[in-house]
Amino acid sequence: MGKKVLLLAAAMLLAQGATAQAAEAQAAEAQPQRILIQYETPANAALLPLYEMLKQRRALEKLQEIFGPFRLPTDLTLKTVGCDGRANAWYQRPSITLCYEYLDEIRKNVPNEATPVGVTPADAVIGQFFYVVAHEFGHAVFDLLNIPSFGNAEDVADQFSTYLMLQFGKDEARRLVAGAAFSYHNAVQNSTLIIPLKAFSDAHGVPAQRFFNLLCVAYGADPKTFADVETYLPNARAVGCKREYNQVAFAFQQLVMPHVDRSLAQQVMKKSWLPEPAQPHSP
Repeated sequence: MGKKVLLLAAAMLLAQGATAQAAEAQAAEAQPQRILIQYETPANAALLPLYEMLKQRRALEKLQEIFGPFRLPTDLTLKTVGCDGRANAWYQRPSITLCYEYLDEIRKNVPNEATPVGVTPADAVIGQFFYVVAHEFGHAVFDLLNIPSFGNAEDVADQFSTYLMLQFGKDEARRLVAGAAFSYHNAVQNSTLIIPLKAFSDAHGVPAQRFFNLLCVAYGADPKTFADVETYLPNARAVGCKREYNQVAFAFQQLVMPHVDRSLAQQVMKKSWLPEPAQPHSP
């Protein structure tokens, strides 16, 4: 029995050594500015205007710059593609794929004018777009960098995305978070909801739960900037949001920031990424 234990211990040490060596080799290869972009021409002619608009506004180029500071061990491609009518977005090494159908759905899911809490049509589009892409980028970061997680991968990706939005200036962070939260407005319009039991079996949280998780992390980060969140967030949850934000921030600083070029990140965060809000017309 003693020999078996010793052999097992020796095997575990060898495995740990090999894992450590692989991690060191990966760290040595990791470099910033490894984001590639690709706009694929959609076969569906109805999606061509969206394809042209994304290229004209350099949507992927901006994401390439925003995510550029992350040190990755391999290239990661952000690409927009036609998905034969399927509205989706996903990460599968070595690419993040965004369906034009999904982006078109986002574009249609916006208010006609600014909402009572100030979400403009532009903020709704940009906030939802960035929230989704950063969510998928979170999956990529945890996968490519072998970052451990003890929670549901989809919840972790949501937290990763929310934390990134909060790193921009206060005004831009508020606009991004508010725009992202608008994606769940249909799910939270009614105070009582009846949904199939099967919905709770999905790896993603139900929309209303993701809505409250997003607001709670934002409110915990800055209760003043996100003061109006109190209108939606029950007090029983709001009192713990500072702790929830601190947990996410601590994990990000410990697990993710060692893989970020801080100098490049500072340059990204100094820039203004959102269009100037429309000014009201004079009477």
